[in-house]
Amino acid sequence: MSLEPLSESQVPRPTRVRIDPAQRIVALLEVIICSDFPTQLVLGATFYAFGFQQERPDGTLNLAFIAVLSLVDAVVLIGLIVFFLRAHGESPRALLIGRRSIGEEARLGLPLSFAALAIAFAAILLIQQFAPWLRTEDKNPLQDLLATPRGAAVMAVVLVVAGGIREEVQRAFLLRRFEQWLGGPVVGVIVASIGFGAGHIIQGADVAVVTGLLGMFWAVIYLRRRSIVGPVVSHSGFNLLQLAQFLIAGRS
Repeated sequence: MSLEPLSESQVPRPTRVRIDPAQRIVALLEVIICSDFPTQLVLGATFYAFGFQQERPDGTLNLAFIAVLSLVDAVVLIGLIVFFLRAHGESPRALLIGRRSIGEEARLGLPLSFAALAIAFAAILLIQQFAPWLRTEDKNPLQDLLATPRGAAVMAVVLVVAGGIREEVQRAFLLRRFEQWLGGPVVGVIVASIGFGAGHIIQGADVAVVTGLLGMFWAVIYLRRRSIVGPVVSHSGFNLLQLAQFLIAGRS
C-alpha cells in the first residue's frame, strides 16, 4: 500500500446533490399551503358564506365559530400534510414520531411545559421593561371566551388539538421542507417561528413576539429529538397552564 500523499486531483470530494428548481417550487407551494393562513381564510370565508360569524352582535368573539374553525382547520391541515408526505414517498410516522419511545418523549415534554412558561414569562418582563410599545392590546380578546365553565372546557380542547397537536405537526413538516429544499434547518426555524408569531398577532404584538420565541424553542426541540411528541406535550401543557392562569386571574 502506498503511503504517498494524494495529489489534489485524487482527493475525494463530497458529492453535491443537485436540487431540481421544480422541487424548490413545489416545496415552496406546499409550505405556503400548509402555513395555515390559506386554509383558515378559505374555511373562514366558507363559514361566513353560510352566515356563521366570528363575532356576536355585542362585538365579542363567537366561541362556536372559533372552536369549529380551529378544529376543522386542524383536520384539514394535518390531512394536507399527510397527503403531501405520501405524494413524495415520505412516511408521516417517520417524520412525526421517529425512532424514539413515545412514552419517553411524553415524559420529556412535561418539564418542557414549565420551561416554555419560564421563557414566556421572562420575555414578557423584558418587553415590559424595554419595549412596552409592543403591548398593542389591553386585554387578550380570547379571554372573553373563558367566561363560563363550558367556554373554558371547549377552549381547553381547542388549545390541545388546534394548538399542541396541529401546530407541532405543521412545524415538523415545514422544517422538513426547509431542510430538504428551501435553505436548511436554520432558515426553517426562523421563517416558521416568525409565521407562528404572526398567527397570534390578534392577541397583541407582544404576544406575537413571545409566541415566535416559543415556536423557536419547540422547533429546536423537534430538530434535536426528531419527534413531535415532546413538543406536543410541552405545547399543550403550556397552553393549559396559560388557560389555568387566565381562569385564576378572572376569579380573583
